[in-house]
Amino acid sequence: MTVPRLPRPSVDPVELDAAVLGSRLRELRLARGMSLRSLAARLEISPSAVSQLERGARRPSVSRLLTIVQVLGVPLADVFEAETAGALDETDTAPPRGPVVARADETRPVVLGDGVVFRRLSPGHLRGVDFFESTYPPGASATGVNDLVTHEGYEVGTVVSGELTIDFPDERVVVGAGDSVTFPCDLPHRLGNLGAVDAVATWLIVHPGA
Repeated sequence: MTVPRLPRPSVDPVELDAAVLGSRLRELRLARGMSLRSLAARLEISPSAVSQLERGARRPSVSRLLTIVQVLGVPLADVFEAETAGALDETDTAPPRGPVVARADETRPVVLGDGVVFRRLSPGHLRGVDFFESTYPPGASATGVNDLVTHEGYEVGTVVSGELTIDFPDERVVVGAGDSVTFPCDLPHRLGNLGAVDAVATWLIVHPGA
């Protein structure tokens, strides 16, 4: 039996540059019929700041990206390449009837603020679920120094290498290679790498109703 695979990109997978990422965010906004000013108001930032993101003049932080996809009502997978994001039909509520394979060289990683890298692991849409890998370089964080973020869903993560520090309102959790952590995403939190080497982790975010 032949295992379905995602279409191979016409170019070697490389990091999505800021302009490509910004263009994709603009496409998603327009597809939802939302004006730039409306999105800015929902994000509580200026329209010019949204414009900078969409033009690739600046990269969104992890927390900003998660807030954008939540406001637009789209899965995180949609931020990745448009031609592969729909390999599994998002309108189909049934799971795939057979295996679907996404090869390591078929998904371009997305580089965010502070040099944090996200790479989609799910082969296209998995309804109600985001599955991805994050790499936090030394000193990188998901938000500003004193900012905690919330978003929808429940988060499950496993550290592959390095060490991640997760700040919650009343405690700090440090997870190293082989450690796992789970928490509701509406619990304010902040991820960062206080170590001297890259921190790589895999994450599963399960959204309400999944």
